[in-house]
Amino acid sequence: MIPSYFMAHGAPSLVLDEVDYTRFLKKFAQSMPVKPKAIVLFSAHWEENTQTVSDVNTYSTIYDFGGFQPELYQMTYPASGDHAVTEQIQALFRKHGIDSVRDEQRGLDHGAWAVLKLVYPDADIPVVALSVNRYLTNEQQYEIGKALAELREQDVLIIGSGGTVHNLRRVNWGAEAADSWAEAFDNWLQDKLEAWDTEALFRYRELAPYGQEAVPTNEHFIPLLLAMGAGDRAREAKLLHRSYQYGNLSLSCWQFS
Repeated sequence: MIPSYFMAHGAPSLVLDEVDYTRFLKKFAQSMPVKPKAIVLFSAHWEENTQTVSDVNTYSTIYDFGGFQPELYQMTYPASGDHAVTEQIQALFRKHGIDSVRDEQRGLDHGAWAVLKLVYPDADIPVVALSVNRYLTNEQQYEIGKALAELREQDVLIIGSGGTVHNLRRVNWGAEAADSWAEAFDNWLQDKLEAWDTEALFRYRELAPYGQEAVPTNEHFIPLLLAMGAGDRAREAKLLHRSYQYGNLSLSCWQFS
């Protein structure tokens, strides 16, 4: 059974960077026991009030950012969709009482394609993109991921793409070391994830040190709960990588077996 994963996507320019995290992502596919049949990816940059599931033939590339290197706007990730997987996802959602709709036009935003381009640069694995909804409870987020767990038995890779510490007002573009408050939050998070303490995790903003500073808005944190939910059967969390950009923008990868 393929684990589910949370992968931080950092700043859009991450895909051009040569840092520890990008080197980790470029080697990630080598660690997989099999090549995935399909990739199901929740992106923090696709928000909808109703759970939305992509159903496209070939994805366009969305440049949902401005002011970065010109070469970023020339990059594409023309992955194909997978109609059968889309149908299966919607069937699983119905089974678990989760409303969903399809989207037949939207391309991949940078929360999706920047990570995928580093991990599977050939765009030769079908992708089904899914939205996030910041207005659900953390328990509901977890249940959405849990509803898709059986896809892992079919060699489908489930990824949540976001960021555990994501406060753009606090980023320090010239920083060379991580801010202590960001590390304190991520250390607390690591303890609770490894213990699979969902009761505490669902209350992270009030219980974690610097919870509200690390997560001023929740859309980038939600993909972690979705990926974790997909690993509910074994309940084993493993931190594969953690580093930081610009002082406090976290770059982490979690595996849920």
